[in-house]
Amino acid sequence: MTSQSRSRNSVDPIWTSSATARQIHALGAVEKDISRLLALASSSISLLTLPQTDTPKETLPQGDERSEQFVLEVTQYFETLDSIHLALRTCLAQLRRARIAPSSIDALPPGFVPPTFGVGLPEGVGGVGSHNNKGLQEVQVERDAWKGVLDALQRLKDARLAASVNNTSLQEQDVMLT
Repeated sequence: MTSQSRSRNSVDPIWTSSATARQIHALGAVEKDISRLLALASSSISLLTLPQTDTPKETLPQGDERSEQFVLEVTQYFETLDSIHLALRTCLAQLRRARIAPSSIDALPPGFVPPTFGVGLPEGVGGVGSHNNKGLQEVQVERDAWKGVLDALQRLKDARLAASVNNTSLQEQDVMLT
């Protein structure tokens, strides 16, 4: 069994369920490779320093072993760099094959602040600038609150109108009785 087939067997089935999931999993592997690349660069640079500058905590090899270790580290560095390059080119080719527009994967504008609750409404919906930084849930809560205020005012108006009608009819009855 090859290492590639072993790694496929150890992958959670959710990552093999669709092409998109496989691409996301591949990009996650690229992210891990980038971390490994940085660690290899760090250790390679450490091996280039003079042995006299090593601290007692560092367990770097000495003499010829140091240069052999450096060669191994640099070889792994370039192999990892090559795998990152290949994985990114593969992902880009898959994006081109899927005909995904570049505008759909553009970065957000500078200073963009995502809404606190859920997806926001498109700009211009619901009046000029009325919901710019509010999420859909916030907009719905605000709408319901204003409906409640309108309903309470309408009931108050109806109650006052009913009271004034009752008041007017009582005054008419008083006038008739006198």
